[in-house]
Amino acid sequence: MSKRLAAEFFGTFWLVFGGCGAAVLAAAFPDLGIGFAGVALAFGLTVVTMAYAVGAVSGGHFNPAVSLGMAVGGRLDWKDLVPYWVAQVLGAIVAAAALYAIASGKAGWTPGGFATNGYGELSPGGYALSSALLIETILTAGFIIVILGSTSRIAPSGFGPLAIGLCLTLIHLVAIPVTNTSVNPARSTGVALFAETAALGQLWAFWLAPLVGAAIGALIWRGLLAPDEGAF
Repeated sequence: MSKRLAAEFFGTFWLVFGGCGAAVLAAAFPDLGIGFAGVALAFGLTVVTMAYAVGAVSGGHFNPAVSLGMAVGGRLDWKDLVPYWVAQVLGAIVAAAALYAIASGKAGWTPGGFATNGYGELSPGGYALSSALLIETILTAGFIIVILGSTSRIAPSGFGPLAIGLCLTLIHLVAIPVTNTSVNPARSTGVALFAETAALGQLWAFWLAPLVGAAIGALIWRGLLAPDEGAF
């Protein structure tokens, strides 16, 4: 179990450090920055790379919503859910702290939003709470369906991480203007602790919607889409 939790810690660290790091560091320059598309790709690449690195150890969740979806989908023992969540949140916090330490080395730098998620005034496009909850729920449900489908026993072997990473890239391309894209409560928690905004007060939404979406996605998969693979 210790190796599985270590894999989830380091995988989540990599996701937050790479994805949020792209937003905080590489997207900060108007002329040279990578923009929304670059940040979306960075998040996708973090999942692809770390899923191939440690996915065989822990399942490569790196996200409390994914772990819940895997539990509902019959791929994770319920007793392992809370330990996975703890490892993921700790990995996200350590990554955010490291990113803060690096970014603060630039003269005059201020955290501002620090790649946090939000609605209303904290939404990049000024979207309301209802929009944020809906898009996070729908996209997390779709994410879980892709994960369960691409890692099914009858799916083409070895391509799961690519499908999952591309799906996360797509999710960011859709949701960055609305919420700055969460679909991952650990990712949202880590950076919210260091922001100079009200992001911490809005954090509840980025736990609630992804967790609800994950459960919905897993139930849709099990009830309507899952092939007969002997798992259920």
